[in-house]
Amino acid sequence: MKSTPLSLIAGTVALAAVTGFAALTAPGDAGEPEARAAARLPVERTSLLCPAPSTSDVAETEYTSFTPAGESGGEAGAAELEPAEPLPADEDAPAEEDAEKDADKDADKAKDDEAEDKAADGKPVISLKEPGKPSTAETDKSDAPALIGTATGKLAPGWAAQQTTTAAAGGARGLLGVSCTAPDTDFWFPGASTSAKRQDYVHLTNPDDTAAVADIELYGADGALKSDVAEGITVPARSSVPMLISTLTSEAAENVTVHVTTRSGRVGAVLSAAEDEVGSDWLAASADPADTLVLPGIPADATDVRLVAFAPGEDDADVKVQLMGKNATFAPAGNDTLHIKSQMTASVDLKDVTRGEPGSILLSPADGSRTPVVAALRVVRGTGAKQEIAFIPATEPVGDRASVADNRAKGSVLSLTAPGGTAEVKVTASAGSEGGEATVKTYTVKGGTTLDVTPEAPSGLKGSYALTVETESGGPVHAARTLTLTQGGVGMFTVQTLPDDGGTVEVPTAEQDLSVLDD
Repeated sequence: MKSTPLSLIAGTVALAAVTGFAALTAPGDAGEPEARAAARLPVERTSLLCPAPSTSDVAETEYTSFTPAGESGGEAGAAELEPAEPLPADEDAPAEEDAEKDADKDADKAKDDEAEDKAADGKPVISLKEPGKPSTAETDKSDAPALIGTATGKLAPGWAAQQTTTAAAGGARGLLGVSCTAPDTDFWFPGASTSAKRQDYVHLTNPDDTAAVADIELYGADGALKSDVAEGITVPARSSVPMLISTLTSEAAENVTVHVTTRSGRVGAVLSAAEDEVGSDWLAASADPADTLVLPGIPADATDVRLVAFAPGEDDADVKVQLMGKNATFAPAGNDTLHIKSQMTASVDLKDVTRGEPGSILLSPADGSRTPVVAALRVVRGTGAKQEIAFIPATEPVGDRASVADNRAKGSVLSLTAPGGTAEVKVTASAGSEGGEATVKTYTVKGGTTLDVTPEAPSGLKGSYALTVETESGGPVHAARTLTLTQGGVGMFTVQTLPDDGGTVEVPTAEQDLSVLDD
């Protein structure tokens, strides 16, 4: 057996840092690969996609880009969000990786010149300058495009971007917030609707230089909704396509689960929902199907909460529904379990379940079947003409670290919930986008409870800031940020969850002696 070259091992480690996956075995090894100690390294490249914000003439959108401070050990790098615009028909795809260096330099210069031209036209372009301090941009254009971004070097680990739109009037009135998402091939959106009072759009954004092909499946309370036009949807290269889901089927359903997959390529997917007389917001994708889910951050003053869940497999699911409140975990009266039929959308109205205290929903197996499900919450605050809507999807734990951008001097509430054991977390409020010094506080979250905190803003804050949550000890913690802005007497709000930012990746550690294998 020949020895494993050093270059192969080094290349494997580098690949893992970029892609998040690598395997290391010696050529010719038979059977299971030998277990080796693993190390975690900062990622070197990451991508984010932001949907087109609004078609309203009275909407104003703020974009915030942020990477938490840390020791990445990489090159300076860059992080930029640019308009998603298709390549000209006569323009070839970018050069191969082994292209001439001079050609690369010319392409980089053209890209910079193009960005300046787009900025001059009023289209948003954000360039993040350093870790630990947000960069911002804004637009009031009704035709503002989706954004495509890549971060490299020291700006890649934990890169986050937030898009926040304020629409003070019209059918899409509301505070619409969304954390820009990474491209993928599979998304679940329980909580959508094709009813006459809702206008829900799935936004598909393709970051790559070749077209992607996507399928959209819709499921109501009785199963799949018939559609002849939701398959084989082409999303052109570096473009975004919004799809009004009520036009994909003739069936009106109040509670719908949307499933987006790609046949080729990858996309970013997020759903915008506008409901007559209630407002509008973005619905982010649920965490992957699992038998236990956490939906954190229901505001204490919520007046109406609806749980929507879906079982994508062949088996029905019976789940326990529990509220993790301020002091304990308990079952909502009359709604302690939910039966979810296979490939059918189930829902339950929990009404004002929090009753003036912060809370989070925990779904877990009720019958031992451990059937995977996806879920989301539709949350309403206010009454009558002052109602406002937001959505909370099931989310992964904070893990090592998670961040959310665009926090203001007033209006931000951070919800922390520990479904297992008691945990301790560190919360960092970054420097402000226009000035101010970061602040750090530590919180203890009792197991089975939800803790709402008003973040301590950076000292001398100017502009907006980002929040970074890091798990210090104890069990898993799930988190969500609620941002509230009051306009015209209406407390408009939006909720973003904080899953692990994936800023590091596990890679195999090479043994010290790399030439011990005999021929």
